Amino acid sequence: MNHQNVTTALELPGVKIIKNFGLVKGIIVRSRSIFGSIGGSLQTLVGGNISLFTQLCESTREDAYNLMIKHAEDLGANAIIAVRYDATEVMSGVTEVLCYGTAVVIE
Repeated sequence: MNHQNVTTALELPGVKIIKNFGLVKGIIVRSRSIFGSIGGSLQTLVGGNISLFTQLCESTREDAYNLMIKHAEDLGANAIIAVRYDATEVMSGVTEVLCYGTAVVIE
């Protein structure tokens, strides 16, 4: 799927939606490793961006996004509109990241 056809908007300007497959999603559940927790905790002492946690969050969101794309492609979609992210702490140190949107076919 062309990633230019994945948007948070409710439409893609200049194209026509000809089929709607409905909701597609990608779900990832991740925990911090003991080393990441210790490293992140040490970074909080000096303040600023906690790069270990930033990298973990970014890779988790990207994995959820890629799963959503695969779900849409498996249905036959060539675009996804209304994309959103959601995150929920399942338990201490364990977070679920959900990426979801509406799979469509555009022409």
